[in-house]
Amino acid sequence: MRSDHGPEQAQPHPPTPERGQMNGARALWATLASHGISTVFGYPGGAIMPVYDALTFYPEVRHVLTRHEQGAAHAAEGWAKATGELGVCMATSGPGATNLVTGLADAMLDSVPLLAITGNVASHLMGTDAFQEADITGITLPITKHNYVVRDVAELPRVVAEAIRIARSGRPGPVLVDIPKDIQLAAYHGEIPAPQARPEAPAPSSEAIARARELLRGARKPVLMVGGGSLDAAAEITALARAWDMPVITTLMGLGTFPASDPLWLGMPGMHGSVAANRAISEADVLLGIGLRFDDRVTGRVSGFAPQAAIIHVDLDAAEIGKIVRTHVPVRGDAALAARALAQEAQPPPRAEWHAQLRDWQARTETPAHWGAGYAVKAVVERLHPDDLLSSDVGQHQMLAAQLARFEKPRRWINSGGLGTMGFGLPAAIGAGMAEPGVRSVVIAGDGGFQMTAQELATLKMYDIRNVKICIINNSYLGMVRQWQELFHEKRYSEVWLGDSNPDFLKLADAYDVPGYRARTAEELPGAIAAWLADPKSALLEVVVPHEHGVFPMVPAGAALSEMIETEPARPGAPTPEASEA
Repeated sequence: MRSDHGPEQAQPHPPTPERGQMNGARALWATLASHGISTVFGYPGGAIMPVYDALTFYPEVRHVLTRHEQGAAHAAEGWAKATGELGVCMATSGPGATNLVTGLADAMLDSVPLLAITGNVASHLMGTDAFQEADITGITLPITKHNYVVRDVAELPRVVAEAIRIARSGRPGPVLVDIPKDIQLAAYHGEIPAPQARPEAPAPSSEAIARARELLRGARKPVLMVGGGSLDAAAEITALARAWDMPVITTLMGLGTFPASDPLWLGMPGMHGSVAANRAISEADVLLGIGLRFDDRVTGRVSGFAPQAAIIHVDLDAAEIGKIVRTHVPVRGDAALAARALAQEAQPPPRAEWHAQLRDWQARTETPAHWGAGYAVKAVVERLHPDDLLSSDVGQHQMLAAQLARFEKPRRWINSGGLGTMGFGLPAAIGAGMAEPGVRSVVIAGDGGFQMTAQELATLKMYDIRNVKICIINNSYLGMVRQWQELFHEKRYSEVWLGDSNPDFLKLADAYDVPGYRARTAEELPGAIAAWLADPKSALLEVVVPHEHGVFPMVPAGAALSEMIETEPARPGAPTPEASEA
């Protein structure tokens, strides 16, 4: 027998059960089905082959064969981020399992509910350096919420049910279940557990809420900042902001929690945040943060973050409160319950001067007026509907999309925030698009990141997925690294040029039977976008833009938010767009 990753060492196996009998592998699928799992993304191999054999008896669970295990993990993340429900991925032992690691780390940092199932060598071979053996639980211990090795088939369904509950409950996160091959094949005689109820979300203490209200009543320049932990509290967050007449800033992970069309919305904070958001944080006298980590890309230099503000920090995870920024009022609890409680008895003082100042800062927002990456991203996101899903890969295009897109509802923005994983975009857009086949799933990627998981174009073809629209911003560079080298390393461009080796992306798409479109100029762009979006199939649009461009505003590393570079510095002697396109 050969696995997809190489020849497998001979192992003693129990006999295959008859059709009506249950073994560990079938118990696994039965447990997943009983918990409402409809889709699993994965890639088979020798050590998980009994699980794939048992899959044939459970047609109610759809398996999606990605072209790489990393693609399976990111697709499961895309599914989870779009729906708020559990994403599931699966791989064999050794290299199959280790290929999931990046996706698990990504899910851990972004608090994504994910279940990863891996096969392993038979129990008696574990610890012997057997063929395709890896201590995947040891490897993933720091990047999972919890993980298991199943040593007894009688425990398998219970462990899987518990893993699902842990991944979904409290602060969500990835959980891995590793199943040795002999456990998959062993006879199972027990019951299949019913879904376990999620624990009730913890309510904030009345004392903490009272202290927070007292600060808000006296605030002349308050700011409400919300992150990814508030996505399922959008209605309560919106009511809270309006009740207190308080401007709202949404982090990269929190975009869509508050409608962008509301005049109270100031944009995104941090390294590539808006002028209005960063200025407001720097001048605020009270900052109410809900469901965010205050990570370094949001705060800039911590000592310069909100220097005049009393900070109220609401979070489900007590470990996050006070971890980065000083916290005057800690509020441990569910975002929706806390927002609902804080909105009661709202008594906002007059804030005409504050709102006038905010409008002045908002007026400094510049929209891309000249041909380039920002111009192209803006043209794409302006064509999206409120229900459309927008995914991104990681890099300049990601920050441009976050700056320029206008989200009216949560869970429409799918991106890799905490880990910043190149290659995330395409498989995540596929997972999100399969979760919601009735809407467009648009992904904006760079020419660098796209090539890390480009093979997932085959997944589009294999499953005839028709709602994924891929836009590649092709500047022939690893753009964000090039920008930093330009600004902080005296333009020593080291290992960032891709132009001589990039493929013809339209020919690549055609090889996978994916229609392709291209624009090289501002004049070509509207027609190319219209044809791309109107194509009844999933399609790819390549936009060829000038090589050198930046993303601004920008807060340099080590600087405070108040020290942001608001506009792109002039480049003496820089090539014209026409020369760059040539």
